[in-house]
Amino acid sequence: MAKLYVANDRRYEKMTYHRVGKWGLKFPAVSLGFWHNFGSKDNYDVMKEMCRCAFDAGITQFDLANNYGPGYGSAEEHAGRILKEDFGPYRDELVITTKAGYDMWPGPYGNWGSKKYLTASLDQSLKRMGLEYVDIYYHHRMDPDTPLEETMEALAQAVKSGKALYAGVSNYNQEYTKKAAEIMKELHCPLIVNQRRYSIFDRTIEEDGVKDGCQKEGIGIIAFSPLAQGLLTDKYLHGIPEDSRIARDHRFLKADALTRQRLEQIRRLNELAGKRGQSLAQMALSWILKDQKVCSVLIGASRPQQILDNVSIVEHCSFTEEELAEIENICGK
Repeated sequence: MAKLYVANDRRYEKMTYHRVGKWGLKFPAVSLGFWHNFGSKDNYDVMKEMCRCAFDAGITQFDLANNYGPGYGSAEEHAGRILKEDFGPYRDELVITTKAGYDMWPGPYGNWGSKKYLTASLDQSLKRMGLEYVDIYYHHRMDPDTPLEETMEALAQAVKSGKALYAGVSNYNQEYTKKAAEIMKELHCPLIVNQRRYSIFDRTIEEDGVKDGCQKEGIGIIAFSPLAQGLLTDKYLHGIPEDSRIARDHRFLKADALTRQRLEQIRRLNELAGKRGQSLAQMALSWILKDQKVCSVLIGASRPQQILDNVSIVEHCSFTEEELAEIENICGK
């Protein structure tokens, strides 16, 4: 018989929690993403151990989407099984989120941002996870062909129906975020968060105005891909490991990303991290949270120890002016 999971009673002692924009919800500084390593080809026992490890360390947010896997829906199915087996008594301590906006099923109604797609997808997600509601329902990407009013109406309806507690967007630029927030205000259903890619190597949310714009509007930001698909680690300093993402999956990170200039940047950043008493990955995560304009950083993991290593950053998120200047100099900013 499997051992019954009982959460660590000291799980909230070290994690910090940040208010999502101006709203009442708080995110843990570090959240667990299910984008990779929770699919049909992954080990279920390892998934369960990672979720237990995360929650025991104070990570209260599990981030999903309808098509996370592979295959599509499998991450939500595994999450549902783990929630049922382990986390039933702790549901009110968890923030469970999901998204819809990318391709999910064949035909004209399984993609993008129509009300039909978003409504059907949420129903399917809730069924896969065995939940009555998700804490946040996100539209996963901007849809240039569907009126934004229709997409926001679908999110507002999800909240007003009780199937979601809050509404968010992901991959929205500043123009779309501002317009979406205005529409949601008219619908009396606030837009509380934008999930965007952000890392030392990817400053798009600084360049397109989202970072400052969301702070001004009271909208939270949660950052994904904080390690630039693994570039902001020490794993590529001595070649390409066989088990690395570049070697295994060329969809999101290709070998030509490792230019001589990029490798030199990684090497210098790694040296700076060592001086701070951190690994490069830890410093990259700390950097995301340095100015409190980002309320949480999403991590992926393939084993529990990675989660523990990442959680340790919450005590080391401050940087000296000299360290910040050196990072900008290394990156050519």
